[in-house]
Amino acid sequence: MSKQKNTQNQSTHDKHHHMQLSTGDKIFNFVNYTVFTLITIACLFPFYYLFINTISDNELVRLGYIQLYPQGIHLQNYVEVMKINGILDALLVSVTRTVLGTVWTVGGSAMLGYLVTKQEMWLRKVWYRLIVITMYFSAGLIPWYMNLRMLGFLDNFWVYVIPGLVSPYNVILVKTFIEALPPSLEESATLDGAGYMRCFANVIIPLITPILATLCIFSAVGQWNSFTDTMMLMPSGKYYTLQFLLYKYQNEASSLAALVRSTQDSSSLANLATKQTALSVRMTVAMVVTFPILLVYPFFQRYFVKGIMIGAVKG
Repeated sequence: MSKQKNTQNQSTHDKHHHMQLSTGDKIFNFVNYTVFTLITIACLFPFYYLFINTISDNELVRLGYIQLYPQGIHLQNYVEVMKINGILDALLVSVTRTVLGTVWTVGGSAMLGYLVTKQEMWLRKVWYRLIVITMYFSAGLIPWYMNLRMLGFLDNFWVYVIPGLVSPYNVILVKTFIEALPPSLEESATLDGAGYMRCFANVIIPLITPILATLCIFSAVGQWNSFTDTMMLMPSGKYYTLQFLLYKYQNEASSLAALVRSTQDSSSLANLATKQTALSVRMTVAMVVTFPILLVYPFFQRYFVKGIMIGAVKG
């Protein structure tokens, strides 16, 4: 009875609060929801448009007839694109690079961000300032390339992971987030005999999950979308990534479409609906490259706002 009464009281309070909204508040809410709904549609529509064009009749797509809904639905574009030489290997490289690069970057940045919060760290302020300086000044592209070449990173998969082990921006976010935590939590663990690594693993990491999830999004998207390092550091093409192949195929879509058509049998060549065109190859490869990283967001979205806000503002 008590629980039912509380529920009724809460419902009455909500109705009373709703009735108290002024006309100005209602107009503001309506405009607010409308604007953000339109922004959401504007963000999602390019992906929707890209997708419906990849599963529609290729001839209708070429003529520009596909705008709001698919026509002549088929999945042959995806089947043919996945047969393109090297695309499955590039997918494996991109996934491996994204997973390892994200884990290393987030782990390294979190550990360094924790260390620079310790007053007893030797030359703590000096090291922290040197880290921050690298955000504003860099040697440039040519010294960067020469340095990696001298270190033996040309045609080496680990060039995707090791150079990005620590990100200054990530270190700043983690440091600020940790400094906002109650010091008593770590002090109690220290009194029980825990060292720095034990405190970091058992006390700090569970408390900084929101900022770590935020860094995971930043790092994963950055690793997945990067292609310039592949262009400059993989001359033999041994470890091409999916993004670099997208860049390459966008420039060679016409010849690539002809190559795909040459592998199709005569019956499929007679069907214009599934016959590969430069446009169908461009769109399908772009969808294949884009879709996997979109799957990352649902897992980390609930942490994103909290992590970036607390990690960016002291206090």
